[in-house]
Amino acid sequence: MDKSEQINSVAMNIIMEAGDARALITDALLAIEQNHFTEADEKISQAQKKITIAHSNQTDIVQSEIHGDVFPPSLLFNHAQDTLMTINSELLMSRHLLKIFHMLDKRLSHLEQQN
Repeated sequence: MDKSEQINSVAMNIIMEAGDARALITDALLAIEQNHFTEADEKISQAQKKITIAHSNQTDIVQSEIHGDVFPPSLLFNHAQDTLMTINSELLMSRHLLKIFHMLDKRLSHLEQQN
């Protein structure tokens, strides 16, 4: 496999893993909407694993280039990096939303019990 094929193959792997993470994040957000916090937490954990795999693929390319293994410029790899970082941001926000809504649910439950 030549360098162009190699970087494009890695890019596609990054896009697929990050895309799977996005689908899991969407499922987590839907679970949060329904107050299914355990399910949301599981989906977010699964999404984190996907993002970790994607990030590892990206890091392999970057470290290879640091060690002198030069790859041709690849718009697909740039897109993959952009996709990875965008979905990583979505994951971070989803984690925070889960904490916020879980806390609000506990507070509301506590208030309802007082009445």
